[in-house]
Amino acid sequence: MEATLFSFPSSKPPSPSLTQTQSKTLLTRPTNPFLSLTPRPTRHHHRLLTIRSAISRTKKEQTVETIKENLENCHLLAGIKYKGLTVKQFQDLRKVLPETTKLIVAKNTLVYKAIEGTPWEALKPCMTGMNAWLFVHSEEIPPAIKPYRDFQKEKKLDSNDFTGAVFEGKFYAPEDFKQLETMPTRAEIYAKLLGTLNSPASSLVGTIQAPARELVMLLKAYVQKLEEESGGGQ
Repeated sequence: MEATLFSFPSSKPPSPSLTQTQSKTLLTRPTNPFLSLTPRPTRHHHRLLTIRSAISRTKKEQTVETIKENLENCHLLAGIKYKGLTVKQFQDLRKVLPETTKLIVAKNTLVYKAIEGTPWEALKPCMTGMNAWLFVHSEEIPPAIKPYRDFQKEKKLDSNDFTGAVFEGKFYAPEDFKQLETMPTRAEIYAKLLGTLNSPASSLVGTIQAPARELVMLLKAYVQKLEEESGGGQ
């Protein structure tokens, strides 16, 4: 007859130190990464991210192209502090601008990408903060700037001033805008030139060191050029 051995659990309580050790071991045991509850990105998720990235890139490229298109036949490009302007104010402002002036909101990085390597690159000091960009497609600079000045005063937007502008390749800081706002209009230039042409030759010779005949021919050619440009822009 074979003897069978039976083992019975000890009646002694477990050692406190052993229990603490086991508890620490359980708390510090590394988590099995295969049992992690955090869901992994799916192929669908990756596809959505790729699509969004492509759309964003396309929008940026379109914005750059729009800026480049508006730089064609542009005589002045100015930045305006856009931060704080509401959508309603922006819409109201667009309504009061002349047809030859266009207002575009675009990131500084995209604007700089469009003007880099061109005479408009002089606008670089404006590339800070939030800007709206004023494209003036007319030689009449003061009438293009005045609507915003009036709007700025009416809405009490003192903090939304011009950040700068480029005209004929030269940068104008905010404190230099008086020069742009007081430039003579085409009509004023015509009147001045015609008045000079009708003045006595002796007066011309006295004010400008050039033969009277040569000066008159030069002024006539300039007036003709202005008239041709004016006719072509209509």
